[in-house]
Amino acid sequence: MDFTGLPDLASRGLGGSVLWANDELFAERENLIRPEAPVFQAATFGHKGQVYDGWETRRRREPGVDRAVLRLGLPGVVEGVIVDTAFFTGNYPPFCWIEGAAVDGYPSPDELAELDWQPLVPRSPLLGNTKNPFEVTDGRRFTHVRLTIDPDGGVARLRVHGTPVADPRFLDLASLDLAALEHGASIDGCSNMFYSSPANLISPGFARVMGEGWETARRRDDDNDWVTVALAAEGTVRMAELDTSHFKGNAPGWASLAGRVGDEWFELLQRTRLQPDTRHRFRLNGPAVTHVRMDVYPDGGMARLRLHGALTEAGQNDLVCRWLNTLPAAKAEAALIEAGLSEQAAAELVATRPFTEIPSAH
Repeated sequence: MDFTGLPDLASRGLGGSVLWANDELFAERENLIRPEAPVFQAATFGHKGQVYDGWETRRRREPGVDRAVLRLGLPGVVEGVIVDTAFFTGNYPPFCWIEGAAVDGYPSPDELAELDWQPLVPRSPLLGNTKNPFEVTDGRRFTHVRLTIDPDGGVARLRVHGTPVADPRFLDLASLDLAALEHGASIDGCSNMFYSSPANLISPGFARVMGEGWETARRRDDDNDWVTVALAAEGTVRMAELDTSHFKGNAPGWASLAGRVGDEWFELLQRTRLQPDTRHRFRLNGPAVTHVRMDVYPDGGMARLRLHGALTEAGQNDLVCRWLNTLPAAKAEAALIEAGLSEQAAAELVATRPFTEIPSAH
């Protein structure tokens, strides 16, 4: 499986954070989650030695390992991990392993240390100056990951690729962005991603620069570019926002939207003229859909695509069940008890997962 096309759940660009590391004498832990690729300039020395764009610990003189704990910007199911040792050649760790934890709230590093960490990647060898890939098959939703390097050394980036799974307890299911990555939406396909990924369209926040949007190559034919979004779940789109911010000489001239349920497509927004460097908002009144396709004419760049609306009853069921089915067993039981079930009933229900219907407290 090529998991590298999935979002990096730990990225600073998606709200990730490195909460703790036992050592960062040579290079700071925060570098692990920087969204940009690592860089290196030879013979650049600070007061602690060569400057590295990564996390680097001191040389150990006694047995032990070094660790860093990350909070995922978007909790979700981890599909694969990249331990990137770029530019670390004589100072990379020979081995690593990775664990995951699922926790509510905002625990401190000391509280996280007491959790029951679950293995995601077993103790594995690393190569220096290499993107070391590891596939993960756990299938549960995690909020934190812990990287252990054995015994010491430097890691440039830790990429935690996976599928975001939203907690419905923090959502208004009758009014939300159905296309938001953080709510579980994903890119289903696109015609061209020459300059940048279409996943940027549905990422949190505003694009700060043109490179944080989706931009296609210049077309030299009579066709047009497009992107399809699988919504967080089935819903009715009431308002669309097509944001061309930062795209000035390369914004699309026009755009249209179509929605799909099953194999049938519906027009949501007819072909409409766009302006450069502008947030366009359009009120919509179409049927419930599971996918939306945006066509841009003929090509160009878009910073963000927002599709605000309400989940249908079927959509609400799917979103809640997705969350319950991916929670670790103890967390799923706790959620059902919070909803009104007894401890025994919750345990018995969790043992029957996966759910296709939201369990009832009655």
